[in-house]
Amino acid sequence: MARIVMKFGGTSVGDIARIQNVARKVKAEVDRGNQVAVTVSAMSGVTNQLVDYCTQMSPLHDAREYDAVVATGEQVTSGLLAIALQELGVNARSWQGWQIPIITDDAHGKARIVDIKGEELIRRMERGEVPVVAGFQGVGPDNRTATLGRGGSDTTAVALAAGLKADRCDIYTDVDGVYTTDPRIVKTAKKLNKITYEEMLEMASLGAKVLQTRSVEMAMKHRVRVQVLSSFSDAPGTLVCDEDEIVEKELVSGIAYSRDEAKITLVSVSDQPGVAAGIFGPLADANINVDMIVQNVSRDGTTDLTFTVGKADLDRALNVIKEKLHVPYKTIMADKNVVKVSVIGVGMRSHAGVAQTMFKTLADKGINIQVISTSEIKVSVLIAEDYTELALRALHTAYNLDAA
Repeated sequence: MARIVMKFGGTSVGDIARIQNVARKVKAEVDRGNQVAVTVSAMSGVTNQLVDYCTQMSPLHDAREYDAVVATGEQVTSGLLAIALQELGVNARSWQGWQIPIITDDAHGKARIVDIKGEELIRRMERGEVPVVAGFQGVGPDNRTATLGRGGSDTTAVALAAGLKADRCDIYTDVDGVYTTDPRIVKTAKKLNKITYEEMLEMASLGAKVLQTRSVEMAMKHRVRVQVLSSFSDAPGTLVCDEDEIVEKELVSGIAYSRDEAKITLVSVSDQPGVAAGIFGPLADANINVDMIVQNVSRDGTTDLTFTVGKADLDRALNVIKEKLHVPYKTIMADKNVVKVSVIGVGMRSHAGVAQTMFKTLADKGINIQVISTSEIKVSVLIAEDYTELALRALHTAYNLDAA
């Protein structure tokens, strides 16, 4: 007998028929003799509607009341699923975040989970009850409902699995696993049987929408085995696990991309100590995250400094640079029409030549690289957005990732 947390996203519980389908999947797991807890998102589109209500009422609404409103979407779904399970003869009840409790910090609207008191849930599961937990929410130190930010139900599920000491966390969504790249762009993309926490974290942070980044971070921290499955088929999924569980490690596991990038270049900045701090300090103070950075030093004692920020932060970043920077520069250039493409794989740790293959493949296709950044298991480049699909397909083939 295993202890399993099953999580179902918004599309999986999008209407009554789909909630009934979810109930049948949960019952099947119970019938196998497993202890099961379930986490659910709001029905598809509901959270957007609730957020819109808050914004219409007041653009500068109280974040605590915002949480009180948007948390109701998951509460509705958890109650409906509990009813559906009861109709199938399964002993089930719904739980809201504060009832468990899932304890968070006080950052309303984007709270982080501090602790889960899972003892009562474990006791009930051991006597055959299925808890249906409203995802995306907990209770803050002010004793008020706090939500975890968009995509937070994934984080709830993984945290719950850690708190319940579950054998596995199964996350059901509208895709049947993690692919080597976006199958909508590269038709030859193939589904991975297993992927390491580190690789999944890189892919999630670089634009892959299968799992939310914070949920992968939590899974890696607590060594929770996560399986990504489809709610709409019985196909095998992808297991996100420790590197030790993967016997044959691929040199490259996947190609990720992010269109959420904007490039800023400061031309003819003085090349002297403290300049970088003088530029990036004010941006950090404005909570603007800087990603890729490249510096070109010229012979006249100046440097051109290029870096990327999130596309949504571009206007704010330009405003900070123009109003808060005390570092002299000649001109500033900005470009939204860029994309970050990344090659990811734990096999890079022990093999040379991965970057060379990437650079040569892009050069052969006439694609200019604007910025480069690397980590132990990743090589990322910034290119013109128009070349996104060509780059993905070419790199996918170059690293022998095409499905046979």
